[in-house]
Parts: sequence; structure tokens; C-alpha cells
Amino acid sequence: MSADKLATLSLAAFDQVVNATSGFRSRPGQREMAQRIASALSGVNLGEHANPGKAITVIQAGTGVGKSAAYLSTTVSMALSLKTRVVISTATVALQEQLMTKDLPALAAVLETPFVFALAKGRGRYVCKLKLERLAGAGEEIDLFESEEDLPPPRAAFAKQLQGEDPEERRIKLYASLADSLMGNKWDGDRDNLAEQPEPRDWSAVAAERHTCTARHCPRFRDCSYYNARTKLAEAQVIVANHDLVLASLGRKALPELDKCLVVFDEGHHLPAVALDQFSSAMDLSSLRWLDKLPRAMQEVAEKIHVTLAQDVTTLAQQLKSALQDVGRIVMDLLAVNVTGYDGTYRFKNGVLPDALIDPVTLIHGHADGISNALEALGAEVKLLAKEDPSQALMCSQLYAKLGQLAPKLASVVETSSLLLEHGPQPLAKWLKSDTSSGLVFLTAHACPIVPGDLLRQSLWSQVRGAVVTSASLTSCGSFDYFLHEAGLVNNPNASTLEVESPFNYTTQGQLIVVETEADPKNADAYTREMVVELMRDLDRVEHGALVLFTSRVQMKAAVDALSSALQEVVLVQGQMARLRLLATHQARVESDYPSVIFGLQSFGEGLDLPGKLCETVFIAKLPFSSPSDPVEEARSEWLKSVGRDPFSELVVPATGIKLLQWTGRAIRTEDDHATVICYDRRLLRMAFGRRMLQGLPPYAVSRRVGGVAVAV
Repeated sequence: MSADKLATLSLAAFDQVVNATSGFRSRPGQREMAQRIASALSGVNLGEHANPGKAITVIQAGTGVGKSAAYLSTTVSMALSLKTRVVISTATVALQEQLMTKDLPALAAVLETPFVFALAKGRGRYVCKLKLERLAGAGEEIDLFESEEDLPPPRAAFAKQLQGEDPEERRIKLYASLADSLMGNKWDGDRDNLAEQPEPRDWSAVAAERHTCTARHCPRFRDCSYYNARTKLAEAQVIVANHDLVLASLGRKALPELDKCLVVFDEGHHLPAVALDQFSSAMDLSSLRWLDKLPRAMQEVAEKIHVTLAQDVTTLAQQLKSALQDVGRIVMDLLAVNVTGYDGTYRFKNGVLPDALIDPVTLIHGHADGISNALEALGAEVKLLAKEDPSQALMCSQLYAKLGQLAPKLASVVETSSLLLEHGPQPLAKWLKSDTSSGLVFLTAHACPIVPGDLLRQSLWSQVRGAVVTSASLTSCGSFDYFLHEAGLVNNPNASTLEVESPFNYTTQGQLIVVETEADPKNADAYTREMVVELMRDLDRVEHGALVLFTSRVQMKAAVDALSSALQEVVLVQGQMARLRLLATHQARVESDYPSVIFGLQSFGEGLDLPGKLCETVFIAKLPFSSPSDPVEEARSEWLKSVGRDPFSELVVPATGIKLLQWTGRAIRTEDDHATVICYDRRLLRMAFGRRMLQGLPPYAVSRRVGGVAVAV
């Protein structure tokens, strides 16, 4: 089929979908988006090809455009014509639920060609039946818990112990209940389908894991919850996943190979942060009892399958533990000198370890790598025995699980020590952290690359043939430049950009008021005091729903402490109750004609959908700059300065501009909304960088408020 015909068919599918939508309003921007997708992806060559055509179309579609209808109708139709598949990747569970329960069923009802869609989840969301059988069998605590003995019980566990609940008794009841539900076909093994979510520690003991799974050699393989889900996934033409899973699955075949399918990254502005998280590494310097258990477990497994370990793992483990303890002592000394109190972070400037750490970290890497190689070889022997002698498959699966429980800890030591020792022209962020929130001191060492674009270019875009990257916030300060650099797409000849305007008339539907405070926002204490006074006056005038967004807990607490008794009855504070309950309470109040105001931090600045009266005013306490103490951002700024570049202009301003676009986007959600955004940070109008951010916002009617009087700008 020619590219032109394919594009025509895909666009026709979009027209078919919108024409079948009840109460549809014509949105030129939505069709422009669909047209770009159809045109760009129609020239892509999937699979084996000497010189394949590639296309990555980056589309910012403002609130109200209807992004999902535009990309689903075109990409699904095109995939069905090409007899291939589509992977839709999101950053949030909320969007996944919308796609699975609303958008995809609606599309399936309209398209002439039937298709199957499925939700892809990580292995850890499913139960391992073999582990569950062992734990539910006699109700006894077995060695699968041993890897967690070093961890302090969570605070909730302390509370339950005080209430007289025995954690071990709770576990026995839980595992028996899960096993009964599986046996009675009342549960499919998917954690998300449980009526009540188990404690994370309880679930981890029965969760499926790559390191503990013998796959086809396991006697429970045929009725494995995870692999049954994988089978259903293989039958689907449309797969919904999240960015973490897509990046974690590269090269592992858990999802379709990206050179053989079409890919959509919705909420694509999250991709750079997810990439950094995927490629970061950390190792524990405090909880080391697992190093006593690992050699014993390896020797026990070796004896049971009658093989001899090539390495003296007991000596290696003792040496590794000693080296980790040495580093722990050095770390405590460094933190004592450089960090106030027991909790804190200490970053190594320019990614250079002090001389005192180089030798012990080198020893750590050598010893850990030696044990890792021996563990991998032993695991291979266990799998081989299960394959050659199926009668021993059950024993082998149990032995493999025993080894696999400790493998992730060892892998983190190997990877982190390797990164800590790495030095190149572009440094890594390397830091130490002390945490006493559990009541004990926990020390960890961390390492992370600092440029997400390089990671995405090498690991993701090198494999992708045809992709759509979309979001309502891909531009910053009126340009795609920042996102293209962060996402590794700058100077990519296959990448194109398109900005699709929202159908909302922001000039008539909304206004942006910037309050002129006397205090400089850089003077945090004075500014917060003045901002809180202004905010209280404004909150007294709220008639229906409103949202206040703060940049720190300290700032939010100052506002909470200043609430009058009347306002205390009106304000709902993030953290007071579960997010869903808080939003439901807010909605119920507004629908009953009572005022209701939500106080939230940065996580409430994105993803909240409060149309109409639910949010008629958004108050922004301060421009949402990231914490200056983030070690990765610090390391990156330090590196940019060292090569003569300006990190504030190049990174900080564009990143804050995107957050500001998201925060203001909570105000107007439909064509019928009318809302006001009030920002108390005068820098938005006074400073050049503020005016840069303003250029990237929708065209609100802007005014400056001085002494309670607003004047148009």
C-alpha cells in the first residue's frame, strides 16, 4: 500500500470516529494533529529493511484538543492496515484507565476492522504461584523473607503492632486468602484486581520477579498469572503501557520490538525524567546481613544439584562486606563534616570521588563482580537441570527463587560501584545519602547520568521507526528547543514538531493576575509572610471551587497556620486524606453550593481535572522552580558552567516554564469554563526570565495587582 493511500485511510478513520461521537464539537486543531500523524507515519518502514523510513512527530496539543482521539484513530487504523501493532505509553495510571475504559472501547465500537487491546504491566504486579504455595502451605515463615530482615518495619507496622496485630499472623492469613482466591478462580493473580491492597513488604514475598523466575522450566508455567497475561498481550493489536515499562523492557522482549510497531508517547514531557530514573543506580551501605546469607544459599543450592562452585564465595562475600563497611565509615565521616543533622545528601563535586573512597570502592566492585559471575553460572546450572530433567523442575524452581531473592541487591552493588568509578568528559552525578526516617540510620551511595537526551537517543530512538510524542506541555517559553534537547531529539532528521492550539478562547475565558509584593521572592521568609496575607484576603472571596499550589511544605504550612476559623472549614489540605477522597469531598462541597479550596504541592499541579465550578481560581504561591539541592540538577549545572554555558537560562527557566504551563492549565478545562489564575510572584512580569515563561502560557488577559487594584498590562 502506498504512503499516500495509507495516510488517507488513517485520516478517514479519524473522521469516522469524530462523526460517530455524540455531541461532537468541531476542533480544527484535533484534525490538524490527526493529519500530521497520518502523514508522518505513513512513510515509515517497519521490520527488516535496508534503508528504513523513520518518523518521530512531536506534537504539543493544548487542553481540550482531544489528543487521544486524534492519535488513537490514526495509529490504530494504520497499524491494522500494516498488520502490525501500536504501543501507547503514558506516565500516569489515570490516563491508562481513561484509554482502557473509555477511549479504546469507543474506538473499537466505530472502526470496521475489529482489534484487541490490552494493558501491559510489570512482572511485579503479578503473583508467583510457586512462592505463594510455599508460604500458604504450612503457614510457616521461610527463607524467602530473609532478604528483608535487615529492613526496619514501616511506621504503619509499628502502629499495628501497638494495636495488637501480629505481622506474622497477618501474613499467614493474607497468603491463605490469596491462595484460596486463586484456587477458586475468584482472582487472576493481578495485584491491581485485589479488593484490598496488601502491604508492600507482604506482597514482595509472593510477587513474580525476573531474578527468581525459571519461566518455561517452572512447573507452574502453564497457569502462571504473569505469562498468561503475556499471552493475552501477544494477541493484542493495541498495547497500553507506561514509560517506565517501555524503557525497562528495551531488549527484553516483554513488549513488541520498537522497530516492528508504531509507538505513541502521551504525557511525553515525562520521558526525560523517566530515562534518568531508569539509568540511575544506588547501593545500600548499612543493611549487609544479606552478604552472610548469599554464600550459604549458593553453597546449599550447589550441593543439591551436585555442582562445585568455581569461586570461594564465602571469602568473597566476607571481603565485600568488609569493603562496604569501610566505605560506610568513610561516608559517615564525610556526612558528619558536610551535612547538618543526621539526614542529608552530600554530592561529589564534578563527579570525582575523594581519594579515600577510590580503593575501597574498587575492591567492592571486584568482589561483587566475582560473586555475581558465580551466581549467574550457578543459576544457569539450575535452569539446565530443570530443562534436562523435568522431574526435578519443582526443586529447581525453588532453588532458583532462593538465589534470585538476593540477586537484585548484588546487582545494585555491581552497577553502582562501576558508575562511581566511571570518569569521562561528561561527569556523572554521584552522591551519598543518610536517612533516619525509619528510626535507624540508613546510608546509601548513588550514581546517575546527567543528560537524559543522550540516554534516550542511544537506547530508545535508535530502535524506534515510527512514533508520536505528545503532551499539553512540550514547549517552554514558546519553543520546543528545551524538550528536544532533553528528549534526545535535537538535530534528529526524522523528528518534526507541531504546536496545536487549544480550542479555548483564553482571552475571554480567563485572566492572569500577577500580584506585586513588596518583598522579594528571593527573601523566602518575608515573601511568604506577605504572600500568605494576600492569599487569605483572596480566599475570603472564593465562592465555589479553587486550587492553591505551593512550592514547598513549609510554605503550605505557613498558609494553613494563617487560616481563620471560617477558612479552616473551607480548605482541604493535601495529605490530610487520600487523594481520591479529598477530590470527592471537594466535589461534593462545590456541588452543594459550598465554597471549597484545595491546598496542594507540586504533584497537584499536573493531572487534576476540575472543570467548571470545581476550580474557578488557581492561586500560585510562587514560581515553581525545582529544589536547588537536587544532586542530579546540581551536577548538571556544575558541568554546564565548566564548559561556559548558563544552566539557569538553558535548564532552570525552561523547566520552570513547563511546570508553570501545567499549573495554569488546571484553570480552564472546557470551552464553557471561566477562571482566574493569580500568581503572587512579581518576577513573572518584572524579570526577563519571567517574561520568557509568560510567552509560553496561553494568551490570558494579563493584569498587575498593586495594593489590591488590578491594572491591565
